[in-house]
Amino acid sequence: MEQMQLPLLWFMLAAYLGAFMFYAFSFWARNAKIRSLAQKFVYVGLFLNTAVVLLRSVLIGGLPLNNGFEFGLSFVFAAAVVFVFIERKFNMSAVGLFVMPVLAAISVWLVSIDLSVEPVMPALRSYWLAVHVSAAVIAYGSFAVSFAVAIAYLIKDKKEHDSTSRVHELPSLKVLDEVSYKLIFVGLPFLTIMLVTGAVWAEYAWGSFWSWDPKETWALITWLVYALYLHTRFMPGFKGKRAAGLSVLGF
Repeated sequence: MEQMQLPLLWFMLAAYLGAFMFYAFSFWARNAKIRSLAQKFVYVGLFLNTAVVLLRSVLIGGLPLNNGFEFGLSFVFAAAVVFVFIERKFNMSAVGLFVMPVLAAISVWLVSIDLSVEPVMPALRSYWLAVHVSAAVIAYGSFAVSFAVAIAYLIKDKKEHDSTSRVHELPSLKVLDEVSYKLIFVGLPFLTIMLVTGAVWAEYAWGSFWSWDPKETWALITWLVYALYLHTRFMPGFKGKRAAGLSVLGF
């Protein structure tokens, strides 16, 4: 069963790349049928993504959250689920043009690293770690899509007054701004849970709540950026371009 991981990952990568290409072509050609085909590729990619997550869970006998490969796999899954949700709820299929490259890039990394199943270190057998990584997956999955939506906002804001530009295929600036905000509003509490449970787990495993290693430091910086985003959200003149820029910076 372990040998099935790589073929499934390659098919998943092909599906996400196919979705990106069809989204790009539909954006350029303004063709609804091609956009619908792109959506189907997303669903195929998500199905394969789910299959790999389930297969990995069977192989390790638990949630796939123990190493870099498993986190990346779960992150792509979470981001894809978030995108499918906002696409259906807010009619934001055109934003797939900006989400799919993120999923494809991580998928390229996944197929290039070691997929072997190794015994879990005793320090990693902790309830706190499971909660910590699960919260991180949800938080960064939300932030990844918010990043893509913010990129779409900045591009549309720059070209909106050009009547010949195809940015008019994107949702309105107001919708893009609101969706980006809502994703960060959802993601930040999970990032907070990630930081707190990570500190508790570190104390349990290593005897220290905080050691200022690069992962901890960047996670804290990310939290501060998104906390600043929400804090300044309702300040006059902060919505729109400035908020989108901060969303991109946070990711």
